[in-house]
Amino acid sequence: MSGIMDEVTFRQIPVNGIELRAAVAGEGPLVIMVHGFPESWYSWRHQIGPVAAAGYTVAAIDVRGYGGSAKPEPVEAYSLEQITADVAGVADALGGGKAILMGHDWGAPIVWNTALLYPEKIRAVAGLSVPYLPQGEFAFIDVVRKAFTERGRFFYQVYFQDEGVAEAELEADVRGALRRFYYAISGDAPDGTWPVDKPHGATVLDRLPDPDPFPAWLTDADIDYYTAEFEHSGFRGPLNRYRNHYRDHAYLRPHAATPIGQPSLFIGGTRDLVLKMLPGADMLAMMKPNLTDLRGAHLLDGIGHWTQQEAPDEVNSLLLDWLAGLDRKV
Repeated sequence: MSGIMDEVTFRQIPVNGIELRAAVAGEGPLVIMVHGFPESWYSWRHQIGPVAAAGYTVAAIDVRGYGGSAKPEPVEAYSLEQITADVAGVADALGGGKAILMGHDWGAPIVWNTALLYPEKIRAVAGLSVPYLPQGEFAFIDVVRKAFTERGRFFYQVYFQDEGVAEAELEADVRGALRRFYYAISGDAPDGTWPVDKPHGATVLDRLPDPDPFPAWLTDADIDYYTAEFEHSGFRGPLNRYRNHYRDHAYLRPHAATPIGQPSLFIGGTRDLVLKMLPGADMLAMMKPNLTDLRGAHLLDGIGHWTQQEAPDEVNSLLLDWLAGLDRKV
C-alpha cells in the first residue's frame, strides 16, 4: 500500500458548498476517477500511476460521504443532482472547467450523468461495471420492488432504504462486512455465493461467506485501508446514495431522450452480477443506442464486479488505448 501513498498528494477541494478529498498525481489534462460502493479513491490505486505517467493529471476522489470528503447528514444531500455537481466542480477547480471521467459501480452512473448534464465540461467518459441507462418511465427502486420484493425475494437496494438498518449491520464488524461483500460479487466467488433465493426480510450479509484466504487481488493491507476508512466515516453517507432513486428519477427523467455524445468506453466482467441484475434484460444492448460515440464495450473473461481491482493490467491497457485515441480525436 505504501507505493500508492508515495505517488499521490491529497488535496481538499472546495466544490458545491462542501469539500472533497482527492488523491492527485501527474500533470496534464485532468482525469477524474470516481469510485463505487463500498470503496474509496483507493479502488483506483492500480490506475492512478499509469494514467498519470501517460501525461494526465489524475484526481481520484472520495465521493461525498466517504473517507476524507464531507459527510452531510440529509439523505437528499446524496442525490445525483448534488454529486454530479461535485464532479463538475472538481473539473472547474483542477482542470480549468474540462475533464475526462472514469467511474466504477455507483461511480459509473455518476460519471455518465455528469457527462450528460455538463457536456461543455466533460471531454470523454468511461464507465466500469454499470452500463449507462437513461431514466425509464418508473424509478429503478420501483422496478426492482416489482421484480423482487413483490415476489418475496431479497434485493439489497430495497433493504438499504430504511435509514439506520444497513448501517447497523455493516458497522457492527466493518472488516468482516467488507470482506464478505467484496468476495461475494467478485469473479473468484463460485456461482451462488451471492444468494439469489434469499427471502425479502433477510439482511445483506446473510449467508455471505468470509473466505480464508481472500483472493490475491485484495491484500490484507488493502483491506486494512478500507476498514480504517469506513470505521472513521461510517456507512450512512454511502447508503444514502441508494435512498435517492425518486429524486434522481425526477431530476434526470427530462433528459432521458438525450444521448451522451462524448467519446465513451465501457468495461465490465463476464462474471459481474450487475449485468444480470434485471431478469431478462440485456443491459449492454440497452446502453449502446444512448452513447453516440462509444469506442468500445469490453467484457473481461472471468472478472466479477470489482473490475479495475480484479483485472488491473487489462483495464489499464483498455483505458490507456482509449485515452490515446482521445488525444487524436478530441
